[in-house]
Amino acid sequence: MPYELQELAAISGMPGLYRLVRAARHGVLVESLDEKATRTLAPARNKVSLLSEISIYTQDPDQTVPLTEVFERIYQKHGAASPVTAKSSEGELTDFLAGVIPDYDRDRVYLSDIKKLATWYGIVSKHRPYQAAPAAEAPATETTAETPTADAAPAPKAKRKSAKAAEEPTASEPLSTGGVIGATDAAPTAAGNPEATTPAKKSRKKAE
Repeated sequence: MPYELQELAAISGMPGLYRLVRAARHGVLVESLDEKATRTLAPARNKVSLLSEISIYTQDPDQTVPLTEVFERIYQKHGAASPVTAKSSEGELTDFLAGVIPDYDRDRVYLSDIKKLATWYGIVSKHRPYQAAPAAEAPATETTAETPTADAAPAPKAKRKSAKAAEEPTASEPLSTGGVIGATDAAPTAAGNPEATTPAKKSRKKAE
């Protein structure tokens, strides 16, 4: 996983992104993902949306793209610096998302969602180092025993060691098929303040 998103979340009513520290009696203790790393209590009434559980809708109703994969595609195409921000034009934002997810659902992914994506990527790439996937180890080469000559005594056979392959943990599937990306804000918010919202109804028109 290039960017570790497991402990990162967007919290309604609170700007920016946060790292979850631990559960508290009246909410969740969180730490802001910025230079100050300020710890505060997120009230229980505020909705917490884990970035690792957010996906983006595609034109296939049974297929979504997890945010971790979206971040990987952005990094491979643009590097750590996002080419757009929440203040970019509509054309720049839609072209940006189409460049990493060509078949994203234009009806269910709104302009405000793309702005959140650009804002979140900028925050994460600035404060979380990119972790390249570990390279696959080359298979060990086997040495062949030399054929003994008539004058030389046969060499003792070396005992072959059996290598036990380590089992890799299976990646957990995202719990949300839409999450925050692919849902409309309940009310307009300031730039850089991604908030979790409920998924939009199919009858809702695409945001201009």
